[in-house]
Formats: sequence, C-alpha cells, structure tokens
Amino acid sequence: MVKDMTQGKVAPILLKFSLPLLVSVVFQQLYSIADSVIAGRCINKDALSAIGASYPITMIFLAIGMGMNNGCSVVISTLFGAKDYRQMKTAVYTSLISTGVLAVVLTAAGYFTSGLFLKLLGTDESIFPDSQTYLNIYVFGLLFLFIYNICTGIFTALGDSNTPLYFLIGSSLGNIGMDLLFVAVFKMGVAGTAWATFICQGICSILAFIVLLRRIAKIKSEKFKRFEWKTLGKISALSVPSILQQSFVSVGQLFIQGLVNSCGTDVVAGYASAIKLNTFAVSSFAAVGNSTASFTAQNVGAGEYKRVKTGFGVGAIVSVGIAAVFTAAYVIFSNSLIYIFMDETQGDTLAAAEAGRHFLTVVAPFYFAVSLKLAADSVLRGGRRMTSFMVTTFSDLILRVLFAFILKPRFGATGIWLSWPVGWVISGAISITLYIIYMRKINRINNGAISRSPK
Repeated sequence: MVKDMTQGKVAPILLKFSLPLLVSVVFQQLYSIADSVIAGRCINKDALSAIGASYPITMIFLAIGMGMNNGCSVVISTLFGAKDYRQMKTAVYTSLISTGVLAVVLTAAGYFTSGLFLKLLGTDESIFPDSQTYLNIYVFGLLFLFIYNICTGIFTALGDSNTPLYFLIGSSLGNIGMDLLFVAVFKMGVAGTAWATFICQGICSILAFIVLLRRIAKIKSEKFKRFEWKTLGKISALSVPSILQQSFVSVGQLFIQGLVNSCGTDVVAGYASAIKLNTFAVSSFAAVGNSTASFTAQNVGAGEYKRVKTGFGVGAIVSVGIAAVFTAAYVIFSNSLIYIFMDETQGDTLAAAEAGRHFLTVVAPFYFAVSLKLAADSVLRGGRRMTSFMVTTFSDLILRVLFAFILKPRFGATGIWLSWPVGWVISGAISITLYIIYMRKINRINNGAISRSPK
C-alpha cells in the first residue's frame, strides 16, 4: 500500500516507515554476509579473501544502481506528495526503462573489465581465479540487481516500505539455503556462492517488478506517457549526482582495497570479514536516512516545510540510538563476531581474525558521527540540495583515502583503519553545517519570505 506522509504526527509515521527498512537491511546484508561466512567456514580462508577482494568492485555497480534509486525516489516522492499522479506514473516507467538499459550496458562493460580491475588492485595470484569467477557471475546478475533496487526505491517513494521487505526476506533466506546446497553439498566452491545470489536475486526482482506494475495500475490518473525525455532529464539531474557520489565512494574503496591487499592475505581476510560487519552498521543508518529522505521529499512537494525539521530530529535520534547498539556490540564482542566468518579450529586464521577485530575496535566508536552525517544528508537529498549532498560525501571519501595513504606507511594496517574516523568526523561536521543552512532557508519559506519550494 502507498502512504501519504504529509499529514499526521511525524514521529509515529517516520518510525513505522523506517522499521521495515531497518529489517530489510538485516536481510539485505545476509546476501553478502552469507557468501563470506559459508566460503570462510565451508571452503577456506583463501575463499573468504577471494570474495573480499572482489567486494569493492561489486560495490561500484551497486553504487550506480543505488544512485539511480536515489534520484528516481526523490522525483517520484515529490510528485506523489504533490498529488500529480499522471506525471508520477510517467516518472515510474521512465525510471524502470532507463535503469534496464543502463544495467545491460554495464553488464557488458563489467564482464570485459573484471580481470583488469582485479589486477589493478594487486589481487594475490592465489585467489585471483576465484575472485574473477565470483565477479563475472555477479556481473551477469546486474539487470536483476538494478531492477530490484529501482522497484524498492519506487515502493519507498510511495510510502510503502513493507512490500520490498517481504521479497527481501524470502530472497535472503533462499540465498542462504542455496549457498549451503551449492557449496557444502555440490562442492561448487566460490562459484556456488555467486550462483546462489544470482538465482535468488533474479526471482526476487521479477516478482517485485510484477507487483509494482500492478500497484501503479491501481492508482487512478489521467492518461500518461510511459517514457518521456523531459522526465528522464529531471531524474538524471538528481540521479547523476547520486551516481557520482555513490561511485566516487566505491572508487575510493578500490584505492583502500589496494592498500589492504598490499598488507597480505591475512589482513585481506580479516578486512573482508570486518568490512561486512561495518557495512551492516552503516547500512542501518542509511536505511533510516532513506526513510527521512522520502519523508522530506513528500513534505517539500506538499509545501509542509515545518515537518522537515521534525523529521530530521526523529531520524537523527533513531540513527544515534542504533549507532550506540552497534558500537557496544562491535567493541565488546569483536573477536566472536569476526570468527563467525572463520573456522576457529584452523590454525591459520589467528592473524586474520586479529586484523578484523582491530578494524572494528578502531572504527566502531565513531559510528555516532556517521549516523548524524547520514541523517543530515538525507534531508539535503530529499530537499534536492544535491550540490550540498555531494560536497559532504566527497569530503568524507577524499579524507578517508588521503589519510589511508598518509598513515599506512607509518602505522601499517592500523593507519588504514584510522582513516575512517577522520573522514566521518570532519565530513559529519560539514553535513550538519549545510543542513543548518538549508533549515534557515526552509524557515524563510515557512515565514512567507519565499513563495516557492526550494531547489
């Protein structure tokens, strides 16, 4: 069902809307975490390293899909909030068509460049073949990945965070079952984990696509165009900055992965485990941010500017609360959590586990900074302040990559880990500052000094 978030008490609406997105994060992370856990425990440490080495490359493709998702979601949310259902449907179909075309192009490009990327990262020869196999199978599933993400973004834009969750739960549980079947029973190795993800993600995306089209058809409107270049231009104006932002982050992760690879396979395996746990935490903050962005976009579209500030407050409190839970868990239970990915009885996992544990204890205490940053960024994105949004993201990444290169020669892997807190704290301060500037503009609008919506 669709949900109008421009009326009613803000906190209950936003909390109810955010909860399914948070649960979705849990199951979404099961995709990548299940692959790593089953590879590390059912195959060996090198299999875990192989998946970890390909992870930042897969994130580039995911970043492009998420960038499209973000841009489409804001446009559709704004039109839905303004009750312009005819143009909203045009935006929905234009989003689906353009995303499908983009996915096909990237599939071809990704297949022919996967080996080159892995070589540029200095991937160890002992894990190179498995890394390339995993990456190639992943690339063939890009159409499914993109379609599912864009459907999720559209559902969310319409105030429906439950439907994507139902698909994701079924797909994630199926992925775990197929991982075990392909790896533990059929002995397909790293390729088995990739094929499990491919099949389950494909089924999930097709079902989501069918349900979305039926849902859109039930919304009454005048006759609409199924593709419009003008609408694509509006979507691109928001999607391209998001794609650049997301891709820039992923490219930065490639540089960091290259530094990690130079520290040896033990550090690569430990990092592969810890980064999945770190991504779990940050994705949870981002899920709250996505709900806040959709809330902001709907209310800006409806001219309900007072609700925007309240929405930020609720989102920030929820994000910081979640950050406190992750920080405590990762600092206190870091060793046990890392060994979820490895077989403790194997004597060669001690150094890898220590590297992963160290990463978590250095990074986790600063989750409060990134949670506040993402809360502020969500309002900037929902309010179409894309320049400000890009500035905060780029500053975070540039600082992380820069300090990783500066500190690594002196402190080794620890220097790489320290770059995360530095980037989060400084970019978080920038995000909050730009949010305050935007709120002042919102206040002027609300007081009648400006008669139109901010752009």
